[in-house]
Amino acid sequence: MSAPVVPHDIRQVFEGRVFRVVVERITLPKGQTVDMEIVRHPGSVVLIPVMDDGRLMLVRQYRHAIGRWVWELPAGTLKAGEEFATAAARECQEEISLIPGKLEQLSGLYPTPGYCDEEMVYFLATNLRTPGPNDPVLPPDEDEDIECRPFSLDEIQTLMDRGEVVDMKTVAGLTVLAASRR
Repeated sequence: MSAPVVPHDIRQVFEGRVFRVVVERITLPKGQTVDMEIVRHPGSVVLIPVMDDGRLMLVRQYRHAIGRWVWELPAGTLKAGEEFATAAARECQEEISLIPGKLEQLSGLYPTPGYCDEEMVYFLATNLRTPGPNDPVLPPDEDEDIECRPFSLDEIQTLMDRGEVVDMKTVAGLTVLAASRR
């Protein structure tokens, strides 16, 4: 296995609210020098919230990049310096208004390693409860308009068949869940 390639030069070309874009000049192992555009992302968590009756909680939200509403697993970006498990607990409460009694880290995946370093870490969230009077209030992010609802696995398959679940993180999450149950 080869050592990682070290960039000769790094130029930042964009910085936004969630990610930044850099161009890194590298020399590939075979000797050619190329510029690589890379999206640098702090990482994210994806929740697989399982209700006591076995149904999974999904969220429906508008995704402007594709111009439509979709059902998906709740997820969110890490804040600066935040650990994955802390982000998972926060996102669970922000997106589905439930606090997980148990969070189990399942797997980490890179959805687009050809141009982005984002790692999505999946968490099984169980023993879900509504926030009590001593719990902090964590409202959804201001750019989110979320509907949440529990679905059986058969109902989620129907949503997929109808084209209402179309994001890879949710499809991958169902695979991660199935693998964790073997």
